[in-house]
Formats: sequence, C-alpha cells, structure tokens
Amino acid sequence: MTKAIALLSGGLDSTLAIKVVLEQGVEVEAINFITPFCTCSPKGGGCLISKRVADNLGISLQVRNVSREYLDIIKHPKYGYGKNLNPCIDCRIFMFKKAAEFMKSKGASFIITGEVLGERPMSQRRDAMNIIERDAHLKGLILRPLSAKLLSPSIPEIKGWIDREKLLEIQGRSRKPQIALAEQWDIKDYACPAGGCLLTDSVFARRLRDLMDENMNFTLNDIHLLKIGRHLRLSKKVKAVVGRNEKENKKLMTFAEKGDLVIEKNGLPGPITIVRGEADEAIKRLAAAITAAYGKGNNLDLIEVKTNKLPEGDEDTFLVRPYTQEEIKSFLI
Repeated sequence: MTKAIALLSGGLDSTLAIKVVLEQGVEVEAINFITPFCTCSPKGGGCLISKRVADNLGISLQVRNVSREYLDIIKHPKYGYGKNLNPCIDCRIFMFKKAAEFMKSKGASFIITGEVLGERPMSQRRDAMNIIERDAHLKGLILRPLSAKLLSPSIPEIKGWIDREKLLEIQGRSRKPQIALAEQWDIKDYACPAGGCLLTDSVFARRLRDLMDENMNFTLNDIHLLKIGRHLRLSKKVKAVVGRNEKENKKLMTFAEKGDLVIEKNGLPGPITIVRGEADEAIKRLAAAITAAYGKGNNLDLIEVKTNKLPEGDEDTFLVRPYTQEEIKSFLI
C-alpha cells in the first residue's frame, strides 16, 4: 500500500486534504510542528488540536516541537517577511524539510498538505509553491489535494498512486467550499478554518520588531513574554512588561529571569511589572510610576511601590506619583 506523510495543523484545510487522500485508500501518517507562534486552537487547546483530528481520522500522529530551530527562520528569512513579520515562504521550506526527513524514516512516498492556491498571499501563490518545493528538495513530491487539478500533476498522480480525477480544484481565500465539504463528510471537530499565526498579527509583530531592533539574540523566553501584558520601551536597552490582571501577573513571574527587576505596589492590588535590561535609578522610578498608574489607588498623589532584582537581589521601597495614561502613551510598544 502506498504511504504518505501529511502536515496536520488541526485546521480545516489540512483535515480535508488528508480525508481526500484517505478516500483513495492511501495509508497516511501525520506530523504536527509546534512553534511559539501557533494560534490555531479553540479555548487555549494549543496546536495539539491536531491530535484530536488525527484520532477522528483514524491515523497516527507525530508531534515535534521545533521552537528553538524556528527562531533562526524568524531572524534571518531568505525570502523576507509578509505584511507583518511572517516569513511564510521560509517557514514552509523549513516545515517541508522536516516533513521530508520524517517521510524517509517512515518509508513513505510523498507529502500531503492542505495548501490552497491563492489562499495566502505570500506562500500559496503558484510561483511561491514552486520555490518551496525546489528549496525543500521535494520537487513533485508535495500533493495539494484541495487545489491539485489547478496545478501541474505531482509524482503521486503521474505514477498512479493517486487518481487525479478524485482531487479538487479549490482556489482563493473564501472558505465556503471547504466548509461545505466538511459538512458533506460530517467533519465538525476542527480548529480555526483559516489557521492562525501570531507573526501575522500587527500588535505582536510590532512587539517582536521592537525586540529584534534591540537584541537579535533573543530567546524563547523573550518570545513568550511578548504574548503577555502591556509592553513599554523605557530606553534603547530597557523594556517593561506590565500585567493586566492576576492571571497575567502569575504568567509574568513564570517567565521572569535572573537580572529582571520586579515592581509592584506595596499594600495595594495592582499589576506586576517586569523590567528587563540594565535599569538605572531614573528608569527604575519611571517603571514604578507606570506600575502605579494601574490598579487600585492610581488616583492618589503618591503610591508606595516595592522593587526586587531577581533572583533575590536588592529590595527597595519608595513613593512615586502615578503617571497619567497620557504620559504613558509615548512608551507603549
């Protein structure tokens, strides 16, 4: 029996692509790649929604966390970024190379993907698809079942492993054909129909650009921190992250590192602020005044704050005047 490897995000397109191939009697195994930027998940389930989809389809799934390697793609994309900081072409090349390794290890013959011609402006153009196949060294070995009739025949079609007539000709950004097909096959348990990536989000991209402008040696910890709270640039080398609620305060503390300065109100409910970078006394007081502006007591003339440099450094308490929102605005990233 012919065997294929499918890239499964858990989104609708990849789910349908696998279903189309399974209907032709091909054995399919799936692989899912985790990065810190995946948002295709209902109710915080993470990209591992793919596990539930794989179970529903009756196929096995391998999950690979490629977060650390993926940072190099973000920092140095050969083919540049999309509208925000999404290196879509380089991302697809990276994922397909990883999938090719898995394909060889499993003795499979080709790769399945849910890509739809014209659906994504950067990576799902005909020319971009050709570049991706070439650079991933998979020329002719990537089958895109949802748009196959609009593309040149792939090796699986040419060799008769797949019947081209049973493939589809979906194109464009509308998801109506996919949703209709899902209803036809009674497929209900899928994540966001369009998939999701934080790198396409303008707010997140702005924060990431600020981080890259300051330090290209950023880490996964820095990336996770970008997802939480209000971000403020206090100086070229110092930034602050202010929690917006108790949940975010707890998250901030899980990502706080040695050398970070932690600021909070002394005796009043409010945010926790993480200051990252070498903060002098002026910057420390600036961060304290911003911290005092949120939560209880921000209408007071003076608020006492406490600071602590991690892991257990110099603790300090002092009074500050809470900044106004207008004063804070110029520091927000």
